[in-house]
Amino acid sequence: MKVLIIGLGSIALKHIKALQELYPSVVIYALRRKGEPFKGIKGIIEVFDIDEIAIDTLSFILISNPTSVHYNTIQKVIRYKKPLFIEKPLFEALSKEANDLVTEVEKQGIPTYVACNLRFLESIIKIKELLVGKRVNEVNVYCGSYLPNWRPNVDFRKIYSANKEMGGGVHIDLIHELDYVYWLFGTPIHTQSFFSNKSSLNITAYDYANYLWEYDDFSVSVVLNYYRRDSKRTLEILTDEGTYLVDLLKNNISYNDEIVFQSSQLSLETYTAQMQFFVEEILNRQTKFNTIVEANKILELCLQE
Repeated sequence: MKVLIIGLGSIALKHIKALQELYPSVVIYALRRKGEPFKGIKGIIEVFDIDEIAIDTLSFILISNPTSVHYNTIQKVIRYKKPLFIEKPLFEALSKEANDLVTEVEKQGIPTYVACNLRFLESIIKIKELLVGKRVNEVNVYCGSYLPNWRPNVDFRKIYSANKEMGGGVHIDLIHELDYVYWLFGTPIHTQSFFSNKSSLNITAYDYANYLWEYDDFSVSVVLNYYRRDSKRTLEILTDEGTYLVDLLKNNISYNDEIVFQSSQLSLETYTAQMQFFVEEILNRQTKFNTIVEANKILELCLQE
């Protein structure tokens, strides 16, 4: 297997680790800019132009550069007609040009997957199974953490997440929550959203987001923030029979306050499960799962004000 990676940040390193664990003989090329410092990652071959490699031999292209350049990157590589593994979020903003590009990729029949690794968290997979046949009355999603703790040795005010002009914000950073709600329950029939940045963090990007998604028989509330010091990430589902509470940080599920599912799976292991699914199901069996079309729809739900 040969893979081209475009973008070599922290998320790319997680994908590389997953690839090398699953497929020890994988050959990974990293497209770099001349003069850009190389991180000396074992098993990575630097290239400075795509034409330096035999494109026909690639199994897929992995796009993990900044979201702000996803549009240009996808536009440039679709001529190779290689499967695309794209890190979330798909784009930084909605536009006619972006929609046209999504349509073109789909028209060309290029296999795509937009990475949202929480779909591979075992407690999320299990709750999807437990809800089959259940009457849902209400869903509450909460994800709060403290942005300055994300990268302890870096000034948080200078990173993408904190800066609106760089396309950052809690709503786009934590699109994972919206993605798994969509995966569990489908497309809402009506939506409302509210964003603000009034906390003591004093950043330009939104540090609070609140979504209300309406379905035929129930509503979903999603609250996201950057300023909670004691991190909390939960999914609460009220059914006719009782209440499920999924604790994503502990990777467990309780039902009416009793633990009914517990997993020892670590967060990093979701990247391995995700990559294995991508290779075995999307590449080998042409399974469609969170395609560029679906991810664009979720992005529209995320960004609409």
